[in-house]
Amino acid sequence: MKQTEKTAIVLRYANYGERDRMLTLFSPTRGLIEAAAHGCRRPRSRLLRASELFTLGDFELFEKGGRYTVTGFSLIENFYPLRNDWERLNAGMYMLNLCEAAIQPGENSQELFMLLLHTLSRLTFSDQPWVPLLSGFLAHFANTQGYRPRLRHCVVCGERIADGAPAALDLREGGLVCGRHRQADAPLIAPSERAFLRHVLETGCSAWVEDAERTAPLALMERYVGARLDKPLRVQPPEAPPAGNGSARVQPE
Repeated sequence: MKQTEKTAIVLRYANYGERDRMLTLFSPTRGLIEAAAHGCRRPRSRLLRASELFTLGDFELFEKGGRYTVTGFSLIENFYPLRNDWERLNAGMYMLNLCEAAIQPGENSQELFMLLLHTLSRLTFSDQPWVPLLSGFLAHFANTQGYRPRLRHCVVCGERIADGAPAALDLREGGLVCGRHRQADAPLIAPSERAFLRHVLETGCSAWVEDAERTAPLALMERYVGARLDKPLRVQPPEAPPAGNGSARVQPE
């Protein structure tokens, strides 16, 4: 992808009037941008492709009085195949929602932007199961926001926790706690789940580990990230499918 100062991805839109939309854009160099796309809901509008969720492109913006209007657009990618699989689509929408909750206007968020695009590409164009992909995204999302989980030593006493020893994840302290210092509300985390998180944090969110669908701690990472967010999420975290179930396909109209 050739990135420019105009590159952004659509995180959300809201219809207003009969033909217009207000877009929430994520720019890697300018953070969160709210921009009006006038007439974009007309069937032949030149801004029609610019006003859909997941749309990645170069946006021409006109600014007046602190308000932005989309005046031109060049498409890079729309991640369209996501719409054919409800579970992967829901995971993608959850990622957009997390990014919207994390970034601020005028903020340089290059690392988070590239994490989002990389994971969306894997989610859309690879056959890699979505549960470990989203779990890896959440681990790296926490890292970009400054609360990477500590996964080798107890955050209370500092003692190293052996790979096979029981441990819990303290959501407030941001890491493992040993059995002696575990609070009642700290969820247990299996050795295989700790190994998965260490692996993806060291090698990248697309990294594959043996038996990843069963070892990826999706629900636990959703709780961990959710406990640190200052804003409520509009999209509920997706649940991992029961073991043995395939992804549900959405039939096109």
